[in-house]
This record gives sequence, structure tokens and C-alpha cells, in this order.
Amino acid sequence: MKRAALYSSTPRTNVERSSPNAVEQPPEPRRTARQRIAAFGGRHERLFLLLAGALIAGGAVLATLALQPAPRELEQEDVDAAVLHTLENKTLPSRAAKAAESVREAVVRVRGYYEDANDPKSEDIPRGVGTGVVIIDNGTILTNLHVVQGAKRVTVVFYDGSESEAEFIGAQPDNDLAVIRAKSIPDDLPAATLGSTARLQPGDEVVAVGFPFGIGPSISAGVVSGLNREFVSEKGQRSIKGLIQFDAAANPGNSGGPLVTMGGEVVGIVTAILNPTKAGTFIGIGFAATIESAGMAVGIPPF
Repeated sequence: MKRAALYSSTPRTNVERSSPNAVEQPPEPRRTARQRIAAFGGRHERLFLLLAGALIAGGAVLATLALQPAPRELEQEDVDAAVLHTLENKTLPSRAAKAAESVREAVVRVRGYYEDANDPKSEDIPRGVGTGVVIIDNGTILTNLHVVQGAKRVTVVFYDGSESEAEFIGAQPDNDLAVIRAKSIPDDLPAATLGSTARLQPGDEVVAVGFPFGIGPSISAGVVSGLNREFVSEKGQRSIKGLIQFDAAANPGNSGGPLVTMGGEVVGIVTAILNPTKAGTFIGIGFAATIESAGMAVGIPPF
């Protein structure tokens, strides 16, 4: 009976596994350090090129920065030169234009409607046009008393063309001032900035904004001609004191409009013009109630 072959678990050597006739190959020669470095370089040639490029670029940047002069501290001469360059090459808005723009959206057209005494059934008749200026963003408006006094109803037209009925809030007859409030207002209605007359001097530039003869808003520029003036109406029916005298053109329809400084502050409310002739138009002398008087008309002095 044949028995199965038994095999040793000890691994055979290469010599034992090879055939008796196999020729033993000589061992691979050991590479030198230079050869190993060359072989590594060949396998990673692209990486070396990228690193070398990055080092060269970085060096170039550092060299450029090193060659640039250190930043010089900005001096007054540099500022003056820049300002002069701007003035010579750009057209800037005038001081009067900037002053008028500061109150443009706060100026309103005011119209009072009156009954026809000869025909009570007729529709209300608009009697002239005046001006007003928004002083509180809830639609509170300053104007002249003579613009709205006795009116059956009052309307205002805002800068965006929207129109609203307005209610009478209060008056200060001694300064010909009235306070009205619009029943509906535009979104984000701005109020004008009010300024003190304490710093106001004759010769200071001002602009008058309003609707002369219903045209506007119209802008006229001039200067403060005097302070603490008194105006007496043609028939002596009323006298107003403490007024600002100015020479910016104003005509019927400007009444109730703002008198504005070059800083964009309302310092007065245009109230009257002086003209000894029958024409009733501007000849160079206008009067404005001070904004302090206007503040008292509202009930809260602004200063």
C-alpha cells in the first residue's frame, strides 16, 4: 500500500528550487549615491521645476520691492496740489446750488381756496400761490399767515408732485407766520435743517427758494443786507419787527419760503418785499422773519 508523501515545512532555498541545470545570476551591482540622486531627480523632475519657478518669481518680487523707494509722508503741498487739480479739471456745483439742494425736498407749494362771495354755490377759488417749508417730517409746515388766512381749505404740493389737503395748526400774527400740517405725506419726507441767526451777519450769502408767480420751485441768490429790520405794510395795517433784510430776488408767491445760508440751514421765512410803486414786484429789498420767531409759532423755540 502506497503512503502519501510527506513534505517538510521548511522552505527550500533558491538553489533547491532551481533546476539542476540553472545558471546562477550574478547579484545586481550596488548603485552609488550620485546614481540614486539622479534617479530620484528623474522621477520628481516636474516638482523640482515648479519649486524652482516659484523661488524665481518670489525672488523677482522681493527684488522689485527692494528697489522701490519708501512711501513718502503726505504733506500739505500734496493736498493743495490735488485740490487745485480737481478745481481745474472738474466743474463743481456752486455754493448757492448746494444750499438750494439741501432744502429742495422740504419746500412745498401752498395754495389757499376761498369761497366766491358773489356765488356761494360755486367751487372754491384758489387765490394766489405761496410757499412753505417742512420743519418736522410728520408733514408740519411753516408758511406765511397771509397765504392761508381765511382760506376755506388749504392744499400743499410736495417735491415729488404729490398733493395733500392740509389742516391749520396755529399762527403767530405778529410775525405773519402760520403752521399747517399735511394730511398725507410722501415716504421719507425730509425736514429742513433750521439754523440760528445769532451768527448771521450783513454780507452773508443766502438763497431764497419759492414759487414766485406760481413758477418753481425757483432759486434766487443774494446776501443779507441788514438785521433787526422793521416792515410796515403799505396801508400801515401791520408792522413786523426783528426781520432779516436780504436782496435775493423775491416776488409774490415767494411768501412763506425759506431763506437759506450757504451751509444749508434755514434762518428765515420770506415774509414781505418793499416796493413803493404800484407794481408790487421786487426792487431789491426783501424781508424774512427769523427762524427763532418761526419756532415760537410752532410752539417750541428751536434754540
